[in-house]
Amino acid sequence: MTAHTRQDITRDFIRSKRPCTDGYRWYLKRQERLSDYQALLDDLVAAGRLDDACWLLDQLGPTDDVLQLDELDAPALVFAGSVECRGSLEVDTVLRTGRSLNTIGGVRAGTLHVGEDLRVGGALQCAGALKVASDTRIDWSLSVGQAMRCGGHLRVGWEAEVEGDLRVGGRIHVGHGIVVAGQLACQGGVRTGDDMTVAGGLDVALGVETAGSVRTQGHLQCGMGMVAEMDIRAGGAIRVGESLQAGGLISAGPDYGVFAGLVSPMGAWESCGWVRAREKPERLLSGWWAGA
Repeated sequence: MTAHTRQDITRDFIRSKRPCTDGYRWYLKRQERLSDYQALLDDLVAAGRLDDACWLLDQLGPTDDVLQLDELDAPALVFAGSVECRGSLEVDTVLRTGRSLNTIGGVRAGTLHVGEDLRVGGALQCAGALKVASDTRIDWSLSVGQAMRCGGHLRVGWEAEVEGDLRVGGRIHVGHGIVVAGQLACQGGVRTGDDMTVAGGLDVALGVETAGSVRTQGHLQCGMGMVAEMDIRAGGAIRVGESLQAGGLISAGPDYGVFAGLVSPMGAWESCGWVRAREKPERLLSGWWAGA
């Protein structure tokens, strides 16, 4: 979507979007017949009307403008285009961009919503929810206080911790461990350099590979194969489409089974539906036991 010009933002145009009564009254008090899009967003932020600023961005969409900064320490920022920062960004409440966000340093924000790609050269700390429409790359650590949604691939150089649900539309690659306090749903594959701990269920469309253990209190589901250098443990059922391997133990929850080779013909389980672990899992209900 292209940038809106000054003549696009008129009283009639705003009214056609059906704003809330209070927000429209505030707009009329500005005593402007025409408004620049970004100037209007800036005024809303300055007035503390962050929900109205985000609503306006939802209605009018992103622009091709680029905001270049050395660094930023502000109560809030809502920018319709892309933000590029040569240092670090510290925003107390809402940090939102219509397009990409790229910083050489770290980012600290209350909530963060990025309309396209997110690239952070340092650590990212988000106290609230984090939403990125496309790819996310964090060179250091990632900490999210609520839920996180990433529409593309997620890559974190160090550890990642999410206090709510984590939903990723592409692959997940974390250099060290990952801890998710809610559900983890991934439409690609997952690879971690240390333990993967998920309080809710774990649902991965492709494969899982970890240099540590995999632990979830819910069901564990993987569309292809899963390999962990240590244990694989679930509070519910364990279901994988192909092979399942752990350097330690594989265990499902009480009264739940372990299922391997679910997308492979039974006659091919020895080659693409095998199970290996230190001991044969209890209630191994599908797959070919290949021994320790």
